[in-house]
Amino acid sequence: MDQDDEQIARGFLTGKLLIAMPFHEDPRFYQSVIYICGHDDTGAMGLIVNKPLLTVEFSDLLEQLGIDHKKKLVPNLPIYYGGPVEVGRGFVLHTPDYLSDSSVVIDGDFALTATVDVLRALSHNHGPINSVVALGYVGWGTGQLEQEINNNDWLILEATPNLVFSENYEGLWRAAMHSIGINPNNIAIGFGHA
Repeated sequence: MDQDDEQIARGFLTGKLLIAMPFHEDPRFYQSVIYICGHDDTGAMGLIVNKPLLTVEFSDLLEQLGIDHKKKLVPNLPIYYGGPVEVGRGFVLHTPDYLSDSSVVIDGDFALTATVDVLRALSHNHGPINSVVALGYVGWGTGQLEQEINNNDWLILEATPNLVFSENYEGLWRAAMHSIGINPNNIAIGFGHA
């Protein structure tokens, strides 16, 4: 059994999407879609991929980080609220067509880079074809995510580039639900386990 099969057998969710249930109690995660970047015995880390920060522009982020760029030529990339942990820290979830020494390949469709080199590449249109630039992340301690799943806080879905890199961030939560055959309007709030 290879490492990926072992992780799946043990219930680890690296490379999967979590979809917040309609009745999720924490308002920070209302209708969130989270890409799980890493999950093992010590906990999990993910990025919310459907909540843009409407007050932050990519060119402003480049200026704050001192990255040389020509404002007129910089792509208008949205900056996402990645989660409530370390909101001043940036991450770029992207296609693996761009890799630097600091990139971590998650699977065949996704990689993660948390250094300014990817931002510099994006600012000069030499970066990955698709990306989600996020500030902050979502973190879970040992067993915490598993408990939330058992409490029916999240649905689990295979991550696809079409969903994760969708430009329709406002409709992503509903599209993710529909992709697994669920109409969110039909979910009962009080269901439990048999």
